[in-house]
Amino acid sequence: MGADKDACAMLGAVETRSVSPVFVGRAGELTALTEALSRAGAGEPQALLLGGEAGVGKTRLVEEFTTRARAAGAVVALGGCVEIGADGLPFAPFSTALRALRRELPEPFAAAAAGQEGELARMLPELGDPTGHEPAAEEATARLFELTVRLLEGLAADRTVVLVLEDLHWADASTRHLLAYLFRTLARGRITVVATYRADDIHRRHPLRPLLAELDRLRSVRRVELARFTRAEVHRQLTGILAAEPEPALLDEVFTRSEGNAFFVEELVASHESGCAAGSLSDSLRDLLLVRVEALPEAAQRVVRIVAEGGSTVEYDLLAAVAGLPEDALIEALRAAVGANILLAAPDGEGYRFRHSLVREAVSDDLLPGERSRLHRRYAETLEERPGLVRADVRATRLATYWYHARDAARALPAVLRASVETRKRYAYAEQLRLLERAMELWDEVPDEVRAALRPIDYAESYPACGCDPETPLRHLDLLAEAAVAARLSGERERAAKICRTALRILDGDEHDPLRAAWFWTEMARLQSNLGKGDGWPEIARAQELVKGLPPSAVHATVLVGAAGWGMLRNPGPEALAAAERAVEYARFVEAEPIELNARITLGTLMVSAGDPEGGLAAMHEARERTLALGQFHEAARAHVNLSSSLEALGRSREAVDIATAGIELARSRGLVEATGWIRANLAESLLSLGAWDRCKEQAERLLGSGVSNSKTCGTALLQLAHLATARGEPDTAAGHLAEARVRYGTRDPIPQYTLPMTQAATAVAAAAGHLAEVREQLAAAADTGFPPGTHRYGWPLVLAAVTAEADARGLPAAADGRPAALDAVRRCVRALATPAPVWQAHSLAVSAELARAEGRATAERWAEAAAAFEALERPYELARVRHRYADALLAEGGRREEAAALLRAAHATAVRLGAHPLREDVELLAARARLAPLDAAPDTPARPEPEDDAFGLTPREQDVLRLVAAGRTNRQIAEELFISPKTASVHVSNILAKLGVAGRGEAAALAHRLRLLDGSPA
Repeated sequence: MGADKDACAMLGAVETRSVSPVFVGRAGELTALTEALSRAGAGEPQALLLGGEAGVGKTRLVEEFTTRARAAGAVVALGGCVEIGADGLPFAPFSTALRALRRELPEPFAAAAAGQEGELARMLPELGDPTGHEPAAEEATARLFELTVRLLEGLAADRTVVLVLEDLHWADASTRHLLAYLFRTLARGRITVVATYRADDIHRRHPLRPLLAELDRLRSVRRVELARFTRAEVHRQLTGILAAEPEPALLDEVFTRSEGNAFFVEELVASHESGCAAGSLSDSLRDLLLVRVEALPEAAQRVVRIVAEGGSTVEYDLLAAVAGLPEDALIEALRAAVGANILLAAPDGEGYRFRHSLVREAVSDDLLPGERSRLHRRYAETLEERPGLVRADVRATRLATYWYHARDAARALPAVLRASVETRKRYAYAEQLRLLERAMELWDEVPDEVRAALRPIDYAESYPACGCDPETPLRHLDLLAEAAVAARLSGERERAAKICRTALRILDGDEHDPLRAAWFWTEMARLQSNLGKGDGWPEIARAQELVKGLPPSAVHATVLVGAAGWGMLRNPGPEALAAAERAVEYARFVEAEPIELNARITLGTLMVSAGDPEGGLAAMHEARERTLALGQFHEAARAHVNLSSSLEALGRSREAVDIATAGIELARSRGLVEATGWIRANLAESLLSLGAWDRCKEQAERLLGSGVSNSKTCGTALLQLAHLATARGEPDTAAGHLAEARVRYGTRDPIPQYTLPMTQAATAVAAAAGHLAEVREQLAAAADTGFPPGTHRYGWPLVLAAVTAEADARGLPAAADGRPAALDAVRRCVRALATPAPVWQAHSLAVSAELARAEGRATAERWAEAAAAFEALERPYELARVRHRYADALLAEGGRREEAAALLRAAHATAVRLGAHPLREDVELLAARARLAPLDAAPDTPARPEPEDDAFGLTPREQDVLRLVAAGRTNRQIAEELFISPKTASVHVSNILAKLGVAGRGEAAALAHRLRLLDGSPA
């Protein structure tokens, strides 16, 4: 074990100087950190990842940086990831750092946390008891993350804060997820976040590796890698340690053996200074790290071994109780270990930790198996006898770890289950899952009498354990249910599905229990949909069969809610409505109010789709008020999502904006990140309808930059941006947004509320680009698929865009083929679409007028009717387009030029205000063709004089050429027909393109047909 003790003098209680007092090298890395601090001080949050192999000097660099930061007036908070056996404490570095900030900034901390102490207590238990237990939801963790980020931003609003999170290679999954969220969403405040990790530990399957790859893609995150010291830097380090110039031979030996690793340099010097000749140093790295340990007195070595198994930091009182030494002897042993730079006092002064984790690992690895388990047993027994020796928030996890490594399954299983409950209360679902899996591993090793004494530990949402007789023993199925929910909530959906399949195999065997089986099938339905492996209906149908004929229960209500929710999204018809009504009835009967409120929101949404808008809206408003009264904020936010969406579907966009704005305020105040995203997406859609286009763009872009993980909400935001870009004449931008939205929505589970908006946007983008074949393809697909109830909000704009494209292409030879089928598809869609609100009746009139235009039978009367319908609504863009067509029809019929001019002026003003460049151009071209006064002139301004040639300066010969261009003739064919040379025909075509301001023959032909340049004056 290590070098021969006889060859090395004992260090005793004399402090060994093995750390250089001079900071060596790292100029570039320190500059990067200090520059980040400077930018943070100016209000630009900074995030840095500091990586390097074990012992390379990360901690020393951080110490130098934080010293300079404090000197510059910054508040510094450090937190380290904890390795206790194989278990990291959830959120350990964040909890430690927040504790330090609260200690240093008590009043600002209290102000920043005001009103959210109950939720933040899950991160920092000193703030009080966590708020009441709500049914688990995917939003719970995101809510905690959002509140934590907001707390940090609040603390950094008026001062510079440096947050250092060390040893990410030990980070638990919850800590990794919170760090990723922090780096993605930190947007304001004078804060610098520095996270360190041991690069040589990050093997290909290490859980930190995907996080590092994700963070590398963020432009706001900078990665700093520490290299080993050069020979010159090792020379400077040795000089600082020895306080003298090192001997050349020693420098050569140390540099060669350490390979520039700063910590190994220190250990080699310590070994040399303790009396070991350079040539006698062990070739084993572990033995090298143990040299100083073995030079300690026996009592000190014993204390060091005890500390090695206690965790990253061991409280003094706990250490004293486990060591069993007289206090004077313990202090003397600790003094020796601290003096030898093996142990350090913890920053809070309440315990001890190893100066470097490599030494702790070496000491732990050197223990005999029986010795290790005996130490863990002593820790566990001591902590059970005297629980106050450690903080309450770490007690359960520490006790579970100690008993597990003591290899006492009967004592470990109850401790592990208690720890799993504590982690769930903190929304650390990944750690809860790991503990539950450990419980399942121990299950068969535990005697029957111990298992019989266990009781249900927590309630997996509506799982039948809820409400059981308290004397009912815990079953293995109960563990599987808890583990399935924990896996789903932690994002490990494949693992959750595997757990559900295991449970269902058990239930298909000896343990027949239809209620529990129905619960697991309902979970499987949700997981299949989330994993993109199906729509979940077979699993829901199986669950419905299992509960049929059973007495009402919470599971029964959950199954019905699942069926109603499935129908609301995919087939909102009578069956879904009936399922929602039964779900409300069953949940009310069994007094499961949270399930009832969920069902009532679904029922209200389905009622709106079924043609009872007032009843449906009232049901959702009532559910919203009740959820707020009960503090069921997740369901309250869902009510805002569905209410704002339903109001928009009814054309009541102004009300939708009001509801969405209130919903965002509620969701943000409660940290409901995903709900905020859904509501913001709905808000963007309503703002687009109201003509508040700049606000629409702002909300959509804010959503995309908010760190929302739900791809569907991002897809909806991208579609609003695609519509906006189309209307503003930015086809490439629109196509890019559309392509990205298609990726976000996916294709595995086609849901009408996603597929139809995609088709609507794709049709609009294709029509704007003049891709008539693609427009027809999209329309035909929509006509064949149909429009389920409630989807008219997407169907009418889709059909209007398609029929407008057909009308614009009328007379073009290239558009003739396929035209009858396209117009037939338009008629089929019109017959299938409902008009449950004035806005859709107005769309129906516009479609009818465009269809008449496409067939050459347009009349001003049709457009007058459509314009009157839109004038009663807040739809400025649609009204401006209809007014443009109405004016066109008036000019074509003749005699009402002043009325047409007024319509064009109004349409032009709207187009200018919105930035709708294509519409503005069309209006201006029509006014120019009709020789009307400039549209931005006063109404009584006289019309422009008529030129000798036709509008746009086309001569009679150029009009002849344009007619042939529109008919699809080539230059040679034009020359033959007009008896001119091909070169002259080419010159005429070039002149025509220049006068019309178009880029090609196709655009010239389309413009000629659109403005009737070939049919005589429209006046």
